[in-house]
Amino acid sequence: MGPDVFRFFHAIGVNLKQIYGQTEIIGIAFVHRDGDVRHDTVGLPIPGTEVRISEEGEILLRSDAVSAGYWERPEATAETFRDGWLHTGDAGYLTEDGHLVVIDRLSDVMRTERGTAFSPQFVENKLKFSPYIKEAVVFGDRKPYLAAFLNIDPQTVGKWAEDRGLAYTTYLDLSLKPEVAELIRKEVERVNAELPEELRIRRFVLLYKLLDADDEELTRTGKVRRGHIAKKYASLVEALYSGAKEVEVEAEYRYQDGTVQRVRAGVPVWDLEEGVLA
Repeated sequence: MGPDVFRFFHAIGVNLKQIYGQTEIIGIAFVHRDGDVRHDTVGLPIPGTEVRISEEGEILLRSDAVSAGYWERPEATAETFRDGWLHTGDAGYLTEDGHLVVIDRLSDVMRTERGTAFSPQFVENKLKFSPYIKEAVVFGDRKPYLAAFLNIDPQTVGKWAEDRGLAYTTYLDLSLKPEVAELIRKEVERVNAELPEELRIRRFVLLYKLLDADDEELTRTGKVRRGHIAKKYASLVEALYSGAKEVEVEAEYRYQDGTVQRVRAGVPVWDLEEGVLA
């Protein structure tokens, strides 16, 4: 469940809690306690449950509730149940006080240059909880740090700009405003504060157009087509890791009457360093 939905229920007085577990451990292994409910974790282990995180970032569980194996499936049993530990197939990490954060299925997880496991979708969803960010694409697989393409929400950011007397003409024009970049930087910093240091966004680009399913950048259900985006905007991805301050791009806009307009623009690459845009 997303943090915004979770906060909403608590705001209206519903003492909602999250749990985590699997059929192989008879359902529940972690649960929130009264007075210790957090929107980004699944709580603490129930009595008798041991947990550790493998070198690959996989959540491993051990308790008397762990099943003996799968019926007449010896190979699957040997893969999932090893040395008394249930290999959940999920990636996650423990906070300093023992709360479990579940990231994603291990098969969907990427790794930084140092080998730290992370889920790009996990970070993207956190970014999109901001009312000012419509879409996010996070990079960082085998890279020294995480970086992102961000789409501003034209309605909320447009209203924000109008309220401050900040004139603009198009989405491209709005996305290039330094004031807008500063607004988004604060939103990224808010998300970074909830992430381990190595999984924080270091650089970002405000993409000059909205990602669109018609351009094969999103699926029809709104999921990011990461590979296609990385290829289509290869120069911007390269700039996120090369130290470049700006990339010259050519944007193409197709209107309902069939006309096409091409615009050249310099798209800034923003650095987050000590809370200041470099």
